[in-house]
Amino acid sequence: MRLPVGPLLILGLAAGGALAWWYAARPQPVEVRVAAVQRGLVEAVVANTRAGTVRACRRARLAPAMGGQIAQLEVHEGDRVAAGQLLLALWNNDLVAQLELAEREAEAGSARARAACLNADQAEREAARQQKLMERRMTSEEAVDRAQTAAAAGRADCEAAQASARVAAAQVGVAQAQLARTRLTAPFAGIIAEVSGELNEYVTPSPPGIPTPPAVDLIDDRCFYISAPIDEVDAARVRLGDEARVTLDAFGERAFLGVVRRIAPYVLDQEKQARTVEVEVVIAHPPDDPPLLAGYSADVEIVTAVAADTLSVPTAAITPGFEDVADSVLVLGADGRLAAREIETGLANWERTEVTAGLAAGERVVLSADGAGVEAGTMAVAKDAGDD
Repeated sequence: MRLPVGPLLILGLAAGGALAWWYAARPQPVEVRVAAVQRGLVEAVVANTRAGTVRACRRARLAPAMGGQIAQLEVHEGDRVAAGQLLLALWNNDLVAQLELAEREAEAGSARARAACLNADQAEREAARQQKLMERRMTSEEAVDRAQTAAAAGRADCEAAQASARVAAAQVGVAQAQLARTRLTAPFAGIIAEVSGELNEYVTPSPPGIPTPPAVDLIDDRCFYISAPIDEVDAARVRLGDEARVTLDAFGERAFLGVVRRIAPYVLDQEKQARTVEVEVVIAHPPDDPPLLAGYSADVEIVTAVAADTLSVPTAAITPGFEDVADSVLVLGADGRLAAREIETGLANWERTEVTAGLAAGERVVLSADGAGVEAGTMAVAKDAGDD
């Protein structure tokens, strides 16, 4: 029996329409960014919480020990000076005159002491002659007694004159010290960063608790270090001698290897919400073209631990666990379906995290796990492959 063509055609059209509707309405695979699980090096690092600063190993903000008028200004900004070189001097003619007077008095005191001691020597020789004459019964006891008394008095006069000469010499030292207070010299070799003052201007020492600009700012530009604040939470992981990487805004993406030379033994708490520990890093091979300058801003990454030839994934791919929940990732399987996977992690930094269990090399983990529709069981297609 032949079936009517009309109903079969209608049935076929209905089935085709239903199939087309299902195809159009089926869930579309979501696009996800993925990265392969790789073997390689993973470092645990600690970084500064705020910009660090390049500092000179020695820097002196100098000012005269007393106030006065600048009579000599021997240096200008940018000059290189040697240790002990005169930088400036205040008007000190009165102190120069006092020093000369003290020196002349010291000379006179020395001369008086020599004369008194010569007289004492003569009196002692006379006493000795009188004693010999007494032994021969050629003089009286009274003459011997007078000679011995004169010798003792002469020796006392000599000692007194010598003491007075030492006092006069000490007065010279006092005058020299007073004069030195008007002269500013370089405590070490370096370069003049700043000069505050001109000839004939008056400078005054800073009153207690009120800082004033230094007369001369001297920097030793042969040695620099980086001072950077580290969060107190991370400070316990840092050790003296740890390797560090330093980047400076002035040098773009260029990085310099360094080493931790000092960890402050106390916590800075000026900012109540971010207590920090100051760490000092020395660059192993500082740049010389252009050179470092004191005051440059710097960022420091301190390497606290290293895992070599270990499995790792981008840190952004990991959903952190909490309490009894383990860390997890979304894995894009060969069938195109996403699956949640619990993992165990080790060392980590901002870029990569070590995976000690739960993944194998070559598997693909999802980087955009927070996207719409990106969840376990969903069909997905890789937007791009490789590290992001």
